[in-house]
Amino acid sequence: MGVDLNKLEHLIAVAEEGSFTRAASSLHLSQQALSTSIRTLEREVGVQLLDRGSTGLTVLPAGRALIEDARVLRGMAHLAVRRARHIGREETEALRIGHTPAVTADEISVLLARARRAHPDLAPQVNQRYPDELAEQLLAGDLDVGLCRAMQPPRGITRTLLTRHRLRVAVAADHHFADRAALSLTDLADENIMVWGRPGHSDYTDLLVRYCRDAGFEPRIERNPIQGTPPVTAVLDTGLVAFVTSNPGPAADGAVRVLELEPALFVPLHALWHGHSSSDAREAFISTFTE
Repeated sequence: MGVDLNKLEHLIAVAEEGSFTRAASSLHLSQQALSTSIRTLEREVGVQLLDRGSTGLTVLPAGRALIEDARVLRGMAHLAVRRARHIGREETEALRIGHTPAVTADEISVLLARARRAHPDLAPQVNQRYPDELAEQLLAGDLDVGLCRAMQPPRGITRTLLTRHRLRVAVAADHHFADRAALSLTDLADENIMVWGRPGHSDYTDLLVRYCRDAGFEPRIERNPIQGTPPVTAVLDTGLVAFVTSNPGPAADGAVRVLELEPALFVPLHALWHGHSSSDAREAFISTFTE
């Protein structure tokens, strides 16, 4: 059985918009044409995918399953066309890298320097993305590699460990810990700790919370109100402490101090990519750290 990718796109649009009317508008189709397309897809699959009830539109379990796989297929098709185009035009394949705010620019620079020593032809393009954006763009084929910490990949995305970084603590220069060279994790039991994601919604935050619980205390956490701020500078004018992976010592022109944690703790740096696609540039990059 062959399934038309256009019909899958129509199903995804209806689910995302929650309405045939809005989906038809976004797809530049008439509502009748869109409804016919979905009904044809349901006949081809052999099960009902949507419930068009009086209370509104509901995506049924079979529809959710098909949409989950359809997003993977859509990304595969996008990446396959892009790869063929580059090969046919004899163009250098750019390596589109996205990274979450938990991965610093310095860490990215170190990774890229090592990769380019091994593969001088790599042409990386790097941009920061929030975790949800990162997952969506990897699935859609709009990124080749995602760099993150502890993020669980969605269906269709592969994850591997590239390296680990030592965990440290950042405080403002006027914080009562600022004159310390090192802290233990239990020193933070009475501190408010800044994080970038809500527990239960951020795998990296969950990892940090777990470290605190393993040390015997429930952390008092506050979510950074200015998302995208570099972790090492986010503590300024807050009175909070933050877990960072920056080098120890002064930072932010002396306005911040980065302190060692003793005993040492480490956090992972993972690479994510579309698991059902081919990319010579991506494979060269990943192989630098995994072989």
